[in-house]
Amino acid sequence: MTAPRDPFFPADRSIRASGAPLEIRHLGRMDYQEAWDYQAALAKQRAAEEVSDVILVVEHPNIYTAGKRTLESDMPDNGLPVITVDRGGRITWHGEGQLVVYPIIKLAEPVDVVDYVRRLEEAIIQAVRELGVTTAGRVDGRSGVWVPHTTVAADPAAPKRDRKLGALGIRITRGVTMHGLALNCNNTLEYYGHIVACGIDDADVTTLSLELGRDVTLEEAEVPLLRALDDALAGRLIVADHTFASAPDPGKQAAEARRKARAAHE
Repeated sequence: MTAPRDPFFPADRSIRASGAPLEIRHLGRMDYQEAWDYQAALAKQRAAEEVSDVILVVEHPNIYTAGKRTLESDMPDNGLPVITVDRGGRITWHGEGQLVVYPIIKLAEPVDVVDYVRRLEEAIIQAVRELGVTTAGRVDGRSGVWVPHTTVAADPAAPKRDRKLGALGIRITRGVTMHGLALNCNNTLEYYGHIVACGIDDADVTTLSLELGRDVTLEEAEVPLLRALDDALAGRLIVADHTFASAPDPGKQAAEARRKARAAHE
């Protein structure tokens, strides 16, 4: 995803309202709803200046979560529960072997949502390249971090099309961020086969383990990811153009599908 305009702040300036160090809280494996409620409580406290910026690190039991733009045709066919959430985007899966990071931070004014998303992407790109996926980058029109189909994964079982390695879904209320990013480490891809993940049916999903041909644990991926995230938010890691392809925006596709559905019922 390339920015439609220059960011509000210089690239080397922090996007955070606070200069205090980030607090990292490891939640272990936690039920999605429980983690969401915890996020919401923290975000309310952060908006009231009762706590400082917090980064939550968590792994969820298998669950689907449906963002605001999810269509009925995206929904799972395997009976796994779906939680409707207040983030952007469409449906995705969370589960064992996936590293999930929720930044609960107050953004500097004026709030720049696009720049925040791009900084999250930059952090993931930096981390996965450090781990060995050196061709990871962006697809213009789609959020997240991708590996191009021209890259041959170390594991022959890996998908062959452009494939998503890291996903984003955010919400910003009163200048405070919620939700965040998910990085596939050593999870199965089975659950993705029962949904139209992120509303995208012309590309695939992958994991660090498949790309590198070895087991990559959450603990191994967490270290470079948290370091890069801190650097990106602070402006020490500069957002660069890592775009290697362009594709239709699934959010716009969902909006158009809803418009047509409403028109058909009028």
